Amino acid sequence: MTDFAAIDFETANGERTSVCSVGVVIVRGGEIVDSFYSLIQPEPNYYTYWNTRVHGLTRRDTDDAPLFPDVWAQIEPLIAGLPLVAHNKAFDESCLRAVFRCYQMDYPDYRFFCTCIASRRRLPHLCNHQLHTVAAECGFRLEHHHHALADAEACAWIAREIL
Repeated sequence: MTDFAAIDFETANGERTSVCSVGVVIVRGGEIVDSFYSLIQPEPNYYTYWNTRVHGLTRRDTDDAPLFPDVWAQIEPLIAGLPLVAHNKAFDESCLRAVFRCYQMDYPDYRFFCTCIASRRRLPHLCNHQLHTVAAECGFRLEHHHHALADAEACAWIAREIL
């Protein structure tokens, strides 16, 4: 796979609609050609201790952030015609579907591929298949794990190596 968009969401709480940041990395011809990052005002707009502990974001970070439909209006032209790739696509795809439903937006039935599933097949010798472990095996040093753009970049790197 040489043309795709790697995507990663972080959430504010246990609700899939509570996306609070998104990172997208565009790959064309096997090369990273563009990227996008934004904070998002989550819905519902509250943060749990555990989610904040993972990514470090709080309500103060996103109170003035745009709503998802405004952010997606910027992302949509970047990913037009591209399959989406995520590490643990079950989470990211379910977030995307949930937030589309929440804002009553028509979901375009994006094609999703999963680097986590692919890494289990292609790299069965790893002690685990977490993003930072697989990224390291593929030669990428993930320094800001759970920052949506850093995670999307790691996913893009992995996808170029194993998909």
